[in-house]
Amino acid sequence: MGNPERVRVTGPLAVFTNGYGAELARLGYRPHAAAGQLQLMAHLSRWMAQRDLRVADLSESVPRDFLVARRQAGYRLWLSPRALAPLLTHLRGLGVLSPVAAPVADDPVDALLARYRGFLLGERGVSSVTARLYVYLTRSLLESRFRSGELDLASMTAADVIMFVRTACPGRAVGTAKLTVTAARSLLGFLHLEGVITTPLAAAVPSVAAVAGLGLPQGLDPDSAARLVNHCDRKTAVGRRDHAMITLMLRLGMRPGEVAALKLDDIDWRAGELVVCGKGNRIEKLPLPTDVGAAIAAYLHDGRPPTAEGRTVFVRFRAPHTPLFTAGVSSAVKHAASRAGLGSVRARRLRHTAATEMVRAGAALPAVGQVLRHRRLSTTGIYAKVDIESLRELARPWPMGGQP
Repeated sequence: MGNPERVRVTGPLAVFTNGYGAELARLGYRPHAAAGQLQLMAHLSRWMAQRDLRVADLSESVPRDFLVARRQAGYRLWLSPRALAPLLTHLRGLGVLSPVAAPVADDPVDALLARYRGFLLGERGVSSVTARLYVYLTRSLLESRFRSGELDLASMTAADVIMFVRTACPGRAVGTAKLTVTAARSLLGFLHLEGVITTPLAAAVPSVAAVAGLGLPQGLDPDSAARLVNHCDRKTAVGRRDHAMITLMLRLGMRPGEVAALKLDDIDWRAGELVVCGKGNRIEKLPLPTDVGAAIAAYLHDGRPPTAEGRTVFVRFRAPHTPLFTAGVSSAVKHAASRAGLGSVRARRLRHTAATEMVRAGAALPAVGQVLRHRRLSTTGIYAKVDIESLRELARPWPMGGQP
């Protein structure tokens, strides 16, 4: 049944049918998807009526019990709490249900990590993605100190910290290992600042032994980059969106998170500039080349849904049309690469591609670093390796004979 108007809802939720249907249309749900949401609402309403439940009884346990009963009845679709989220959000917006209360962490580890996350966001100004990653990487350090139902941090020593690093880092990529020790230093600094530990143990975290600067940046060659772009079907709205995102990364070296965070107000069409919110919430401007501007304009004119929520440029194409996350940007690159026959291509390689093409075109490293928004020129220095011809001119010829 793909027509929302043909879905019949009985029971305590019947009075909200028309309003919910209109809300689904406003959010951009297509008729078939909207009908599915209304059918789920109808099933929930019938189930509540059989148990003499009212709308006000829709506490956290009721939807959970309903989903269990739905699975036991043999239903194959709409079985997770996420399926009921649009309906419950709509009812909360009407004031019929109470707002979702913030979860209270009963576990000491969770409670401390919640405070640490708030510290990272509020005091350090890191992004929510970075804060979540730091919490994930340091959880095992705190869990190792959870004994007999209590969190024992006061007796932690430098030897305990070193043992954590020796346990957590082996088998991980060098970059992940370095991030782990950075997160550990950050957490230990927070614990000392809060008075949870009396000894400043951040200095006890050992560094990761790795030779820096080996290997070449793994960018795409020009032919592969062109194939990646050409395999975004610009006849479709999704293809126009993915083409614009990939063009931003290939031409300007933007990170996936920066592309996802780009807002409509960040584009100055008259000045031909983009405002980019980079790492550490640094706000910087980039030039807007003609081809990049044309790709974005084509998507905004014939791709971005009119029911898109918020001011972010790039949004999901499945309703509700909420902002696209970093994972969505990376997924678009992955699927375009698969269609182009390039195998597995991570979004980060597009940033490397932009840098290597600038170097090969004769751009000086400081200029490349400015586009990539590097804080240190040494970070950009790795791209000097890709200019093989210039390096060949600098190499001293091997002596063919005679005394050195």
